[in-house]
Amino acid sequence: MPLSPLPPDDLIPPAETRRLPFVTTAELEAWEGPLGHRRAIDAISLAVAMPGEGYNVFVMGEPGTGRLSLLRQQLRAAAQGQPSPGDWLYLNRFDEPREPAPLRLPPRQGSVLATDIEELIHAVIANLAAVADNPAYQRRRSRTMRVLQLRCDAVLERVAAGAKALGVAVLRDGEALSFAPLQDGRVVEDAALTAAQREQFQAASCQVETSLGDALVDLPQWRRERDEQLRALASEAIANAIRSPLGVLVEKYRAFDGVTRHLQAIERDLCRALAPRLNDENEPDREAPGADWLRRRYTPRVLVSHPPDCGAPVIYEPNPSLSNLFGRIEFASEAGTLMADHHLIFPGALHHANGGFLILEAAKVLEDPAVWSALKRALKSGWLRIESSSAEQGGPAVATLSPAPLPLRVKIALLGPHDLYYELRSLDAEFPELFRVLAEFDGYFPRDGGFTCNYARLLKTLTEAQGLPPLTAPAMVALCDFSSRVVAHRRRLSPHIAPMVQVALEADFERLRAGAARIEAAHVRAALAAQRERTGRAAEYLLRDILDGIVLIDTDGVAVGRANALTLAEIGDARIGMPARVSATVCPGARGVVDIEREAELGQAIHSKGVMILAGYLGQKYARRFPLAISANLALEQSYGYVDGDSAALAELCALISALTGIPLRQSFAVTASINQYGDVQAVGGINEKIEGFFDLCAARSLNGAQGVLIPWANRDNLVLRDDVVGAARAGLFGVYPVRTVDEALELLTGKPALAINELALARLEKYSALSRDTLRD
Repeated sequence: MPLSPLPPDDLIPPAETRRLPFVTTAELEAWEGPLGHRRAIDAISLAVAMPGEGYNVFVMGEPGTGRLSLLRQQLRAAAQGQPSPGDWLYLNRFDEPREPAPLRLPPRQGSVLATDIEELIHAVIANLAAVADNPAYQRRRSRTMRVLQLRCDAVLERVAAGAKALGVAVLRDGEALSFAPLQDGRVVEDAALTAAQREQFQAASCQVETSLGDALVDLPQWRRERDEQLRALASEAIANAIRSPLGVLVEKYRAFDGVTRHLQAIERDLCRALAPRLNDENEPDREAPGADWLRRRYTPRVLVSHPPDCGAPVIYEPNPSLSNLFGRIEFASEAGTLMADHHLIFPGALHHANGGFLILEAAKVLEDPAVWSALKRALKSGWLRIESSSAEQGGPAVATLSPAPLPLRVKIALLGPHDLYYELRSLDAEFPELFRVLAEFDGYFPRDGGFTCNYARLLKTLTEAQGLPPLTAPAMVALCDFSSRVVAHRRRLSPHIAPMVQVALEADFERLRAGAARIEAAHVRAALAAQRERTGRAAEYLLRDILDGIVLIDTDGVAVGRANALTLAEIGDARIGMPARVSATVCPGARGVVDIEREAELGQAIHSKGVMILAGYLGQKYARRFPLAISANLALEQSYGYVDGDSAALAELCALISALTGIPLRQSFAVTASINQYGDVQAVGGINEKIEGFFDLCAARSLNGAQGVLIPWANRDNLVLRDDVVGAARAGLFGVYPVRTVDEALELLTGKPALAINELALARLEKYSALSRDTLRD
């Protein structure tokens, strides 16, 4: 029986999936929680619940399927029941300032401690001014200074008495000493002396100077003793000044050993650092000894702080560079030198996520091999170190820091597509140990009554969040039809929700232009048509070239050795179905089937495979009793770029059999299908775009009712065609014919029984084989 085209209702989603139990989406309840992806949700729950090492999760799925939002929902729900990880601080180690020490405190206590120490610094500065002006301190300081002065005065008096006997006067101007000649007990000018007296004075002065040096040989020791006494005095005064405010803090933080040790270290360092300032009478601002300096030296660097009772953190880092993940150390310029202190330590995403969950995109992590290596190193060791990039390691030498590492307790969730996951498993032996859980997102949703209603509720929730008015049920059906088209299956819905929301937004624009109150199906169809118009320039140019006769494609009549194949091109966001003429020539010979595209180095691997399968079909179908002696050439005409895929295999085979038998093929049909060596027709991709590409050409030349497309029987459920194609099918102007075998395709294309075609082909090949044998005998 002759094959019939598919009924028009089979070119769109089934009628039962297009009935929705509401008038507008205003009647629907909002959708909360995840939709579908049950397998992925269970895997994420396992990764969260497992306490052992290595139970990080790789979330497998394509962008736009809601994997990030669903993952965040699941992790946030799990994080609510976990304790807040607390605060991490870095403290200045005064004896080793290049190695700041970490300190962990309960949530928000880090910020409180930093504020308390700042207030302590203010109190120290205020008390220090009072200490400097305290009469008791000034008396003790003056007494200590006077002891050295009295010692020096006694020595000078003895030396001056001996010098007087030698006729030399010792004069004092502050701490400066000078000598002058004496005559009759009075100081005289040097000019009044005779030459002999002047010579005698010089000799006496040298003798006095030597005596003075011998007498003051212990002066440096006396000064050191005085300075030690002054420092001890200042330290005691400073300790008394800070004891009260410091004691309050010590009592407040008695339960935290790390804090009390730091406070004790602050007390010791304050006495050591401020004592010289307190004793320096030339200090221009003795009452305020470097407030900023004190603050930077003693206040902690609060690296990460979490509020109490907030649960574990859930962090998403969109740019996982080395510094964004592991933190960084910045530098400040002081007197032309780059310096760093503990306040210039900045946290990374791992610091913020420590004690919780960190979400990363695998492809971005792998852009820099140093990031991937450092991440694995941190997960394996359980320690978080601030990593330096290769650029920093090769830069100029600066005084940097080496902060102590922090213990790391974090669950990593990597987002990535299928191919990247399997590539990591095969190339990185450590990957399966560190990411033991795979959460695979669904590639499609079922389009049945219950699920479609939930899908509509989700779209209603998302469109309302965008401020859109309600959608009518037919508008929601149109959106679901577009979703089925995206996933290329009439009984499925796409998990890519973002394109649906985009269409709804553009449909709302059409609604506003029309002045309607609700989004109707016509608005959705207009938005989709506008999308096709925006991305359809390449398809329009190709169609124009065909109509102008530049590209040769017939849509009527018959031809020997020629068939219309359907190809698919992806240009930017557009997927374009493009008709292409396949031609074949046949003659006796021994070259077999030659793929001209391959010979010209334009045919890629899958296309060449399809041609080889075609040759295998000829052998098993016709040449079981004699050798296959044929020289055939196949070409995709007017193709000047690389060709891949095997969806033209059936068209190529039909053109080849037509050239072999001389039976013409109907040019009103186009063919897209691959085959196996036994003549079974196999499914291909891009079926909707391919059909519509040939339909647009036929419609531009005027539909005549004899035109149509041959597709694999297995592609029936992939049909979600445009309304104009379906309308033409209802009017009997265009047909979509599913075929199971090569014979069925030949019958449609030739209008002759397959048995007659095959008998003629067999006879021709047998004749070619005999000619070949005769040639060999000659």
